[in-house]
Amino acid sequence: MTKFLLAVHVLAAIVAVGPVTVAASMFPPAARRALARPGNPRAAETLRLLHRICRVYATMGVVVPVFGLATANSMGVLGDTWLVVSIVLTALAAAVLVAFVLPRQTALLEAAGAGDEHEHGYGDGAGAGATSAAGTVPSPAAAGEGTAATGTAATGTPAASATAAASSATAPAAVADPRATVRLAMFTGVFNLLWAAVTVLMIVRPGSTTGA
Repeated sequence: MTKFLLAVHVLAAIVAVGPVTVAASMFPPAARRALARPGNPRAAETLRLLHRICRVYATMGVVVPVFGLATANSMGVLGDTWLVVSIVLTALAAAVLVAFVLPRQTALLEAAGAGDEHEHGYGDGAGAGATSAAGTVPSPAAAGEGTAATGTAATGTPAASATAAASSATAPAAVADPRATVRLAMFTGVFNLLWAAVTVLMIVRPGSTTGA
């Protein structure tokens, strides 16, 4: 039974965590390209795909610690220091992914015009919080459209409407902080390093007396 649990644990780590680390690492440069070429459907679709991979496989990754703990219990090493440290590092990696990586990916999707709240599963409140975390500001175009509507309704003059419409036509759809992708890359690197440390601990198992 121990070997079966260990095999499932290792396979789950490869299948679930591996795609997350690769897709999350690819996201920041893809986001930079999408922000540099607004309106490019291919760049936007690439961002959506990478974000979807991170979300779906992160959910599947719950299997990894579950079978890991079952394996450790079967081997009788639940109290070993290397395992306790591995559990703490795994929890930290999950926290970094959920609290810092995924929300910033969502915000960059919105800034690049590739966001879809029904697809990535964040509601209005979460989406707004994630946009603030990534350093984006409200769309001048949306503000311009609102000004145009208000000006037309209040004054009834075509001149006011034309001026506001011209402003909205020349304003960008969204303004993203250029440092947002850098911060995302930093948090993604922290996530990857934490998982690398867990992998090393699982292989080396310092202080362990088991040979399984």
